[in-house]
Amino acid sequence: MNYYNEIKENLLKSEIYDKAKDYSKDRNKVKVYFETGKLLSEAGKEYGKNIIKQYSEKLIIEVGKKYNERTLYGMRKFYEIFSNGKLNPVGSKLSWTHYRELLVVKNIDAIKYYIKICEENNLSKRELQEKIKNHEYDRLSAETKNKLIKLEKLKVDDLIPNPVLIKYNSLNEKLTEYVLKQAILNNLDEFLFQLGYGFSYVGNEFRIKVDDKYNYIDLLLYNIEFNCYVVIELKVTELKKDHIGQIQVYMNYIDDNFKKITQNKTIGIIICKQDNKYIIKYSSDDRIIAREYSLI
Repeated sequence: MNYYNEIKENLLKSEIYDKAKDYSKDRNKVKVYFETGKLLSEAGKEYGKNIIKQYSEKLIIEVGKKYNERTLYGMRKFYEIFSNGKLNPVGSKLSWTHYRELLVVKNIDAIKYYIKICEENNLSKRELQEKIKNHEYDRLSAETKNKLIKLEKLKVDDLIPNPVLIKYNSLNEKLTEYVLKQAILNNLDEFLFQLGYGFSYVGNEFRIKVDDKYNYIDLLLYNIEFNCYVVIELKVTELKKDHIGQIQVYMNYIDDNFKKITQNKTIGIIICKQDNKYIIKYSSDDRIIAREYSLI
């Protein structure tokens, strides 16, 4: 079998297709590069690893400069990762630029996760790149990873990573709850992106009146996907028992005064410097979760 001629023909057809079919050209590219990766893998087994270098030198001249060694190695790796039967790149909605970012991910379950969130949330290549760079999958709980593998139904808190990354530029300033909140508000879109999916901003220092006193919720969000309000309290200390009682009052207030009958109960997220799993474990309200923060 003449592997080079078949590879060259596939890539030439892809170049022609790219110029003629704007709508579906990227889907075609995924298919062609997968098939090319298969041919490169088979050619390597028959002629040795150095065959990619030989092919790239000829392809650069005869097809185009972009078909260098790095590109061809990427195609072969693409095929080797996705040819195990557990993943189907051709059946996915992702583009080649997305798949190119996924080539650095070694864990198959992590790759499945990133494909899932890309498809469900229409992530750009840059957004996917950021999530991989920040090891979002690694920051999910073992319970969540197990649910993803078993395709079980997820709760609103399952996909909130731990720690939550918060962009903070004033490293010389003493970190207080107010300063932490301002850092979030200064980069609100980034914070919501790091927090997860379906979150929208309602307000900060959200004023509520309990008895005859005013209280202020650090951040009030709404999760569209799970149809519920989300109360967020910020703590620059270790999680304490008092924090549970405080956020529980705020959550109950939102439920009594804002939640409609068609909406689900409010959940609470305490973002703190250090979690204390025993406090959450023995809390009577499973709507409350804790996440540590990490400044970036």
